[in-house]
Amino acid sequence: MRLLANRLFRTQLGGVLRTRNKFTANKKNSFSHKNTFNMSTTNTALSSSSSSSAPSGDDLKPILYSYWRSSCSWRVRIALNLKEIPYDIKPISLIKSGGEQHCNEYREVNPMEQVPALQIDGHTLIESLAIMHYLEETRPQRPLLPQDVHKRAKVREICEIICSGIQPLQNLIVLIHVGEEKKKEWAQHWITRGFRAVEKVLSTSAGKYCVGDEISMADCCLVPQVFNARRFHVDLRPYPIILRIDRELESNPAFRAAHPSNQPDCPPELPNK
Repeated sequence: MRLLANRLFRTQLGGVLRTRNKFTANKKNSFSHKNTFNMSTTNTALSSSSSSSAPSGDDLKPILYSYWRSSCSWRVRIALNLKEIPYDIKPISLIKSGGEQHCNEYREVNPMEQVPALQIDGHTLIESLAIMHYLEETRPQRPLLPQDVHKRAKVREICEIICSGIQPLQNLIVLIHVGEEKKKEWAQHWITRGFRAVEKVLSTSAGKYCVGDEISMADCCLVPQVFNARRFHVDLRPYPIILRIDRELESNPAFRAAHPSNQPDCPPELPNK
């Protein structure tokens, strides 16, 4: 009887060790994308991805509905990269066939008919700041908000100036309404007005980056807006702090991977593609 019990114990122990070794191997594989940005393009049709294929668990990659040149999508791409969250991209063209964001299928994903939208943890989230705050609260590793409450307020302040006071006023839908002849002047006016405020705030908040020496949500918002400013030929010489921070971040791998020229839907004919 004792011999039988010993054999049974050795058999069970061997099973435990095999399971443990298998788990260890899987765990190593699951972290194989550390320090890289596991971004891929999903070819899932809108009609199936809006509801039935929405992620229902932590084991599924988030899906980011994105347009290559959208600064709002760009912010979220940076945040996902900084937090090293693997994700798939579902490109949404804002100009093809009058804009894919206006189709009925995508309206079910984002009723505002804008990008980005992020499907994550079984939920669909819209609005870039809301998405970034969700990522910060559910995945606090590699934080994008400082611990200090005053610094947190300054990060949010800069984000709001850009995301409420600049970008919406030079967004595609507004420029279409303004008209082709006046859109450049219009965009330059609002970007210049907003950058004056941002530069003033940065004069007391900036260290290496927008707030102190750690990258934050404010930096995620600033870099895409500098790109927009250049696109509309805004004179950036009056904003030396903005330019310095932008130069500091341009070589950061997370920012570089999120750049429009590195997106799967970026037109191949662009010189920087």
